[in-house]
Amino acid sequence: MLDGVMRRLIDPPLDRLGIRLAACGVTADAVTLVGLGAGLLAAAMVAFGAPGLALVPLLAGRLADGLDGAVARAGRKTDFGGYLDIVADFLVYGAVPLGFVLMDPAANGAAGAFLLTSFYVNGATFLGFAILAERRKMETRARGTKSLYFTGGLLEGTETIAFFVAICLWPGLFAPLAWGFGALCFVTALSRVLLARRVFPEG
Repeated sequence: MLDGVMRRLIDPPLDRLGIRLAACGVTADAVTLVGLGAGLLAAAMVAFGAPGLALVPLLAGRLADGLDGAVARAGRKTDFGGYLDIVADFLVYGAVPLGFVLMDPAANGAAGAFLLTSFYVNGATFLGFAILAERRKMETRARGTKSLYFTGGLLEGTETIAFFVAICLWPGLFAPLAWGFGALCFVTALSRVLLARRVFPEG
């Protein structure tokens, strides 16, 4: 819901930094992999009982996730780069909740499983819509220049990052926050299914 606003705020400074990195020979794929590594490190730190400290690599990884696109635009965009970016995003989004489950399975297991299921369903509706949009040559730049068609929703990247920050700051509230966020993910997924039914009514 907030991604469109956030992109307008963060894209200009990211683009300037992306131009500098591309000029130094840094590739977008390298930035994506650095972001992936930082996100997985954050998940591991959570699993070992340090969710507060995990905020540092978590936020660094999310910064890299925004920066890789800027580097690609300044240098060389590739289809594989867009593919790698979305795979890395999904892996980090799954790994962080898993970290909380591993940190305290008894308290967080059921809520974590519900949250991951909601991510799975939400991701399926997102990618399925993107496939059909590509088939129909649909385009949008409401959330920046992307390799895939990004549909809007109640919960997007900005809200997910805010949720991750909240559970890292208040790990004792992981279960109720996960139940609530997961429920909203299902609402987002349902809204995307209804949108697809309206936009792709035939064949």
